[in-house]
Amino acid sequence: MALRYKFILLLFCLLLPLSGFSWGFFAHQRINRLAVFTLPPEMIGFYKKHIRYITENAVNPDRRRYAVEGEAPRHYIDLDAYGDSALYKLPRYWHEAVAQYTTDTLEAYGTVPWHIHLVKYQLTQAFQARDTDRILRLSADLGHYVADACVPLHTTRNYNGQLSGQHGIHAFWETRLPELYSDNYNFFVGPPQYIEKPQLKAWELVAGAHMALDSVLGFERQLTAEFAAEKKYGFEVRNNLTTRVYSRVFSEAYHRKLHGQVERQMRRAVLAIASYWYTAWIDAGQPDLNTLGSLSAKELQRLEQEKKQAGKTTLKTREEYE
Repeated sequence: MALRYKFILLLFCLLLPLSGFSWGFFAHQRINRLAVFTLPPEMIGFYKKHIRYITENAVNPDRRRYAVEGEAPRHYIDLDAYGDSALYKLPRYWHEAVAQYTTDTLEAYGTVPWHIHLVKYQLTQAFQARDTDRILRLSADLGHYVADACVPLHTTRNYNGQLSGQHGIHAFWETRLPELYSDNYNFFVGPPQYIEKPQLKAWELVAGAHMALDSVLGFERQLTAEFAAEKKYGFEVRNNLTTRVYSRVFSEAYHRKLHGQVERQMRRAVLAIASYWYTAWIDAGQPDLNTLGSLSAKELQRLEQEKKQAGKTTLKTREEYE
């Protein structure tokens, strides 16, 4: 009974909202946090010790999007920019893709599946070097990119419905719905699996997300035709500001139409992230993580500097979250 009680208590703690989450970052932080609890005994102690870092810094790549040159394309891939059947004909490996399309073209339309593989390789090297700072930084970043690859609207030029008169659908699907409903999702996804071909796995995630795109756009369009404008939107106070949001009744109708799609994609992200971490650790020779040092003062300083830099951004990228 005592063991069962501890299990229930752990589940309750997992699903509680974490204080300090900014609205747009909710899903990324929850996904990274949940991934930690799927890890095997040899890894979970280290990751739980640093779970605050893994959780809070799940959003760092988004902070860098507008401050670091070359960061933005790492979050998406516009498959429809490559014509019909792009999902099946695009080269899976970076050097082949560059040879066929050039680096400039690939970066213009997004590089998320290739970048996932690169960060996984870097994480393997960090494990081999027993570098605590890099292990944590790359783990948090890798979680972000893997989660991005699971979002249908990260696979199209119509990323925010701007080409179909559905402006705002990106944050609706990726943020509003998880905020409202993820407390009731089943996040028991099982233990991580060793990924034999990490590059192909990244493309598998992208393919799964892209196959859901028609539903994401189509169901929203259907419901918009059924709802009056004053019923589709409402107002809520957030951070002491009154903000227009998709109404709860419209959100509920859309969520039902999607029939568990957001939950499935979040579950897929949780398991994939843990599996990439696990694979990097295995490929590094399974180093003993319990003997690693703590996060350095230098890394904490770097994080603070990164936040300041993000606040002074002058770079322009596509308006993915507006």
